[in-house]
This record gives sequence, C-alpha cells and structure tokens, in this order.
Amino acid sequence: MKATLPRGLRQLALLGALFTFCFSACKKAEDLPAPAAPGAAATNAVGVSGPKTVCYVEVNNNDFSNVGKYALASGQPLFDIGIVFAANINYNTATQKAVLYFNTQVTNVLNNRATYIQPVQAKGTKVLLSILGNHQGAGVCNFPTQAAATEFAQQLANAVTTYGLDGIDFDDEYADYGTNGTGQPNAYSFVYLVTALRNLLPNKIISFYYYGPAASRLSYNGVTVGSKVNYSWNAVYGTYSVPNVAGLGKASLGPAAVDIQSTSASTAASLAQRTKTDGYGIYLTYNLPNTNVSSYLSGISNALYGQATTYGTGTAASGVSFFADANYGGAATTTIPKGSYTLAQLQGYGFVNDWASSVKIPSGWTVTLYADDNFTGSTWTLTADKSDFTTLSPTANDKVSSVKIQ
Repeated sequence: MKATLPRGLRQLALLGALFTFCFSACKKAEDLPAPAAPGAAATNAVGVSGPKTVCYVEVNNNDFSNVGKYALASGQPLFDIGIVFAANINYNTATQKAVLYFNTQVTNVLNNRATYIQPVQAKGTKVLLSILGNHQGAGVCNFPTQAAATEFAQQLANAVTTYGLDGIDFDDEYADYGTNGTGQPNAYSFVYLVTALRNLLPNKIISFYYYGPAASRLSYNGVTVGSKVNYSWNAVYGTYSVPNVAGLGKASLGPAAVDIQSTSASTAASLAQRTKTDGYGIYLTYNLPNTNVSSYLSGISNALYGQATTYGTGTAASGVSFFADANYGGAATTTIPKGSYTLAQLQGYGFVNDWASSVKIPSGWTVTLYADDNFTGSTWTLTADKSDFTTLSPTANDKVSSVKIQ
C-alpha cells in the first residue's frame, strides 16, 4: 500500500456527503433484497451464534498476528475474518495492464505467513487479502475487456493459492481513474472481475468494502456482484448504513463500521447492539493496533455475543490440521472440525488434492483418509498424529482426496 491519506481522515472529510446520500437513497432494512441466489458461494467464517466480526489490519504499521490474540470468554476467536490491508492494483505502462503489487510490509506478512497468518488461521479465523488502488489509474472498475479482468483475477487466485489465504477483499479506493491514460470506470469491469475470481476460487471468500465507483456498478448483463461475493460491509467508520448489494441477504451484510482507534467505545457498542437487533450478519472493525484493546472490543462482543473479549495467546479451535510436508512442515490447512469432507469442501480449509504428507489429530478423534474424492478408493484410518504418510501401507503420501473426521 503506497503511503496515502489514512482511511479515517479521508472518511471524516466525506462523512457529511455520505450521510446526505444515505438518507435520501439507501434502502431501509425491510426493503433489502432476498438472500443470496443459489449461484453465490456458501463459504462461512467460523464463529458463535450471532454476527461475524471482521477486522482490517493496517500492516504498514501493525502486526497482523494480533488478530489471533483476541478471543471470547468461551475460548472461541473474536474475529471470524481478518483482512491484510492492503495489496495494490498497479498499472504497467509498458504493457498497459493491471498488475498485483505487494509493498514491503505486505510482502513480509505473506512471505512469513508461518509467523503472521497461519497462527491466526489455526484459531479458526479466515484470512483475506484486501486489494486497493495505488494512484496509477488501475482499479477494479476500468478493465478495458473481459479478458483483462480475467487475467487480473488469475493473479489474485494465484496469490491466494501461493500464500494459503482464505479469500480476497475488494476496496475501490485510490485508483485515480484516468491517470496514465487509463479509462474511466465502466459498467462491466467489476462484474467481470468478481465472476472470473469466483470461477477460479469457488470455495474461497470474496468480500466487498462498499465504497467507490464499484458500489454503483454491481450489475451487468443480468449478472450481479451479489451473486458472486460472500459479504459486503459499510465503509464509513462510526456510522450505520446498509450496503445496497442486490443478491445478498441480511446474514451477508454489515451496516456497522468502526475504527478501533478513533470511534468511541460507546458508539462501537451501540452499533453492535443495533446490528444484532436488526438481524444483520456482519460487524466491521478497522485499524487493530499492537496494544491490548480488549476492553474496547468487550463492549462490542458483549453486545453481539453476551461475552467479554480476552487478550493473549487465545485457544486454538479444536480440529484436524493437514500439512504439505512430512513432520508437519510446509503449508498447512486451517483446523478442520468433525465432519465428512469431499475435496471441494476440504479446499475451503486450504487443502490441496494429492498434497497432504502429515496430519495432527486431537486426542480421542478418528480420521479416515480416502485416496479418491467422495469417500472412495484406498482408505487409511488414523487415531493419532501421523508425521509421515509414506510410512502408511500402502503409502498415503500425496494421495488423499477426501476425509471423514469423527
């Protein structure tokens, strides 16, 4: 993320204009569209009964791993989704194409995912990468062709796979459309982009920070952004405004947004209570600092879940973890709870077909591995950690495609 005016200051400048717009144009809660169409992905974050809590972290200044240090009194993670803020859409003037860019701080988080990302995922929290403009003319709304949008979607999908992420968040800010001879926002670009990304990542989370030109370009040729993304949330901190995203129901929308470092604790708690009372499924927080803010967050969690927030190492979500290499090395899945999982379902936890080489299993659990999808082919039954699948007979190394966990 290139150094720029912080979100909070930018939003204060725009707050008056946005309030005027929302009071005159935003739909009331009772007028919201029906729940997401069947084409929308059903990927869920973990969490207790109640709204999911989302957290953006400005990694230029703050440690992303702090997301995993906050838990409810029950031991479950406070944050269902943590977002690395932010990667950029840059513009290559030689090729005239949008390119995905990571600054030094984002690169550090991604390259050292074992330190910053995987511990958060091990608690059960999903980790997304936010995508933001960078003053170069490239943004989510001005791809010149469908092919160009698809090409950029492939870059995003590659990043998700390479770094073991759980999805992508779109934020249409700071593009400076028209710079470097780029086009202005068009009607089809964002729809093409999210459609291509959903095809590439059918079991990952896609979210939309409801802001910028993209917020008014959510449908093209009969296809809606709401049928492709999982969630959308309000973008102005300290306010309550329902995103108008056709195809998303209340469970997928976040009308409340707070900046942890600038929104008052009383306002944050009040907005949390309103979110719960109105039946919405997302509560958005931004700007998690390196210091302990569990007291502030307790005002939110008490309203949403009836539980205070604790700060520390937290309690890892109970479940099975698969690893790409023997001796629990290499890339790892997030913890997988009890259940039966086809390959497509496993992929939602970061599992890759014919990839696993070791597994950690909670005491008293039984895991049955299947060589083929849909619980077919050779099977192996395990009741304890297994550090090397090559020692199984026959070898299960790089052969597992579906799993039952009991």
